[in-house]
Amino acid sequence: MLRIAVQSKGRLFEDTMALLSEAGIKVSSSKRTLLVQSSNFPIEVLYLRDDDIPQSVATGVADLGIVGQNEYEERQEDAEVIRPLGFSKCRLSLAIPKAEKYTGLQWFEGKKIATSYPGILRRFMQKNRIAADIHVITGSVEISPGIGLADAIFDIVSSGSTLVSNNLAEVEVVMKSEALLIGNRGMDEDKRAILDELLFRIEAVKAAEDKKYVLMNVPTERVDDVVSVLPGAKSPTVMPLATPGWSSVHTVIDEKRFWEIIRQLKEYGAQGILVLPVEKMIL
Repeated sequence: MLRIAVQSKGRLFEDTMALLSEAGIKVSSSKRTLLVQSSNFPIEVLYLRDDDIPQSVATGVADLGIVGQNEYEERQEDAEVIRPLGFSKCRLSLAIPKAEKYTGLQWFEGKKIATSYPGILRRFMQKNRIAADIHVITGSVEISPGIGLADAIFDIVSSGSTLVSNNLAEVEVVMKSEALLIGNRGMDEDKRAILDELLFRIEAVKAAEDKKYVLMNVPTERVDDVVSVLPGAKSPTVMPLATPGWSSVHTVIDEKRFWEIIRQLKEYGAQGILVLPVEKMIL
């Protein structure tokens, strides 16, 4: 049985539960229960605060954890990164009042910076030889300059709307973050075997992201032209139709690339183009 620690609430919680569901792992998401066992996979989910997850995995309280890279880097716990997961993306940035004229990193020399991530900020400032006063705060970091508590902030930024509403301007991106799957370095062979099966399922889910299964009818004489513009297609399936002179072409492509080539496909005579979602891909 593997134990995986996940955030108990918020966007990372929602994205994590969606990933487990897509991987065919059934887990109750009840907020009232700290530890829940899957009904169809040898895994149990431990719901924790995000900042407690790295230590829980490093010390063996949990075998695995899904946590933001920002928290993993801040805590500096001895847990291995097994795989980036590509969701819950954000960035850690420095922001100052809009009224201030930003002149580069030297602007922060001697300034007071409010943050919930003092470790990452301290290492960044030391690397750039900036002597700033780091003020650790939890909660609404973004209000600090407005109430005179700090000259600037260092915090998570997603859309940037929170900064705008507090009259702040993002001036330096220190690091980009996404969800990570982390693991305890001391897992035994049995747990590693379960992890391998979990990774197999995750890979199938991630490989299918933004992929579309595309079917189209093409004049047989133009099949080579159509295949030549299909991005990433190793070997599209081509089948003759009942109507003489026509073939059906099937392939899988990135959705964003489809819109780049749709006009060319039409020019080459493609008709009846059908685009379907792909749930899983076993590579």
